[in-house]
Amino acid sequence: MTSLLQPSGRKRPVANKAAGRRGDNNRIYANPLPLTFLYPLPSPVRSVLGLLGLNLAKIDTPQIHGLFDHATRSVWITDRAQSLILWRRGFFGKGDLSRSEPSWLNRQVNARRAAAENRLTAEELTAKRRAERKQFKLDRARAIAQVAAQAEALFESEGRVVIPALSGPNIPSAATWKPTPQDSSTLPQQIPSEDEEPFPDDVEHLQLTLPEAFFLLWNLDCLVVEDSDANQLLSIQDIWIAFQMAYLSQPFSGPLTLTPRLELDNPFIVNYLVYHHYRSLGWVVRGGIKFCVDYMLYKRGPVFNHAEFSVVVCPVYEDPADEAASTTNLHHAAPFSWSWLSTINRVNTQVFKTLVLAYVTIPAHSRVPEQVLHSPACLQYYSIREVTVRRFIPARMRD
Repeated sequence: MTSLLQPSGRKRPVANKAAGRRGDNNRIYANPLPLTFLYPLPSPVRSVLGLLGLNLAKIDTPQIHGLFDHATRSVWITDRAQSLILWRRGFFGKGDLSRSEPSWLNRQVNARRAAAENRLTAEELTAKRRAERKQFKLDRARAIAQVAAQAEALFESEGRVVIPALSGPNIPSAATWKPTPQDSSTLPQQIPSEDEEPFPDDVEHLQLTLPEAFFLLWNLDCLVVEDSDANQLLSIQDIWIAFQMAYLSQPFSGPLTLTPRLELDNPFIVNYLVYHHYRSLGWVVRGGIKFCVDYMLYKRGPVFNHAEFSVVVCPVYEDPADEAASTTNLHHAAPFSWSWLSTINRVNTQVFKTLVLAYVTIPAHSRVPEQVLHSPACLQYYSIREVTVRRFIPARMRD
């Protein structure tokens, strides 16, 4: 008897490319952090030791070398192997010549192979589709304008009122429109050379933001930072002060042995608090400038799924007098307007993300001395409050 749920002529579903890609991603990005655990004992022995509350696993901590660049307020990882470790184990940083993953060298190799095989790369195919979509909109607008002009001419000549049609045989649609074929003689022909030039060296580096770099340095102890100007390794205290000085309104160019004037509302401290807060809770934190926010929160990483939450950092002064006397000009420190909030919330709602306002309370100068800013111990005086903002959409929320 033939099942009504499975017609006899239907083939079994086969594994597609997406399933294979997910399997590769699970293998490549298996470690959520640069730290890995080594188990020298076999699994049965580990199970017995686990029942006794013992764990003999060893932690493998990679040693990553970074260069602190004052101009870009970032830490550069120039070694390709170390860059891949940080990207594949936690999605830290971004390639300076790429959108996220440092893939400039791979794109160059693929472009040369595509030219030899006379085919387009993925970037060229995307550009071609965008150009065709733009041409379709122009052709459709031109056809609608022509129909409207004909209706206007009929009204002037015969006095008839004709409503211009927005669809029909003369109006191109997405289903019927075809791009104009290009003449192959006008296209540049790729002639492979017998003596091809060697592939270029990888000139791309991984660029870490200052909060990312300090999280790897202070919490995971897998990063050492060298000052690119002084050519010397920096201690944790020197890095903590140098990262704050990078955000001073007047750049501090003196040696680190001096005592610069630091402020409790330094942008590095405020942003690092939020970054550390969500990283310590297991979220993958990425920059959110694409969606007009400060951070994006991923469950596992951008190669697995889209971000579920977008975070806006909102500093709040404990003492209003400190805000009036401050020269830092913190972003989002002033009360925002409802039009701004509605705009940001609408942008993120359209891409199915929940907006989170992370309020960072800046302690008052009257109860916190300035000397505590010379050590990460000052973070204990700050606090974070979260407010989730959701836009009411009747079509989605009526069930």
